[in-house]
Amino acid sequence: MPNPSAAMLVIGDEILSGRTRDANMYFLAGELTKSGIDLKEVRVVSDDAPAIIAAVKALSEAYDTVFTSGGIGPTHDDITADCVAEAFGRHIDVRDDARKLLEDAYGKRGIEVTEARLRMARIPDGAALIDNPVSTAPGFTVENVHVMAGVPAVFEAMVASVLPTLTGGTPLTSQTLRIMRGEGDIAGPLRDLAGTYPDLSFGSYPFQSNGVFGANVVVRGSDPALVAEAMTKLSEVFPDA
Repeated sequence: MPNPSAAMLVIGDEILSGRTRDANMYFLAGELTKSGIDLKEVRVVSDDAPAIIAAVKALSEAYDTVFTSGGIGPTHDDITADCVAEAFGRHIDVRDDARKLLEDAYGKRGIEVTEARLRMARIPDGAALIDNPVSTAPGFTVENVHVMAGVPAVFEAMVASVLPTLTGGTPLTSQTLRIMRGEGDIAGPLRDLAGTYPDLSFGSYPFQSNGVFGANVVVRGSDPALVAEAMTKLSEVFPDA
């Protein structure tokens, strides 16, 4: 049985402009791999409502689980919550349980809960809150879409809250062989070996070191014994690696 599938939707003009480097995809991919959930697609869209709505709909229909990152803060351009609500045809407004979380947290610090801060308590009807132990303002889950903050520390905490609720599969294992030959030299034998092991994934990642071309060949699969067997074969094909 194949592993459950997942997609990620990264939202924000700052990502597409190059102003901010996204770290959340790297983190999520690693956590999903350990849980046996295959991350199949990542999309990055601007702070544009029609684009966000269309992406949420498409990814939700195509994959078992979707994670969004960004656009749930207190400013006017934080429109992810509204877009997700519209994508699923849900009403959205400030919700009492989310409001209380913010009032309690800010009250302890003597900070006023302004109208802008209350934007972070706007939750679509029927959504389940995602715990945020870092900065309190919650994310939420609607159907198979988990809506999370873009700040890496908060995103990571929210992922940790959600992952235990998901059904995982078989975690992938991988091994790497460093081969000091150019990809043109190894492509044929590598293709033949990949054909012998259709249940495994073979990836070739070229590099150049001191003027010499080489490649790191990575073998991935859910069966550690099969991965080890393929690596042995690979070593036999390239004994001087």
